[in-house]
Amino acid sequence: MKTPLIIGALTIAVVMSALGVVYVKHQSRKLFVELNVLETERDRLNVEWGQLQLELNTWAAHGRIENKARKNLGMTGIKQDKVIFIKP
Repeated sequence: MKTPLIIGALTIAVVMSALGVVYVKHQSRKLFVELNVLETERDRLNVEWGQLQLELNTWAAHGRIENKARKNLGMTGIKQDKVIFIKP
């Protein structure tokens, strides 16, 4: 009498375990796809960051700033005869 009850309980346990494995595998695949999407986005952002760094270096180049100062602000270089040294 106990044997069919034990077999039934074990069958239910095996089926529940199998359903749990299927669910966990499905979740694992979903998370793997999400991870791939996020890694792709990270790579895209890293490329964009590199491009922005290059652009910043271009805008901040010494020669460019000097040209802008000369053209837009009318600034000139220091003439040697205009330099005054003050001794303490």
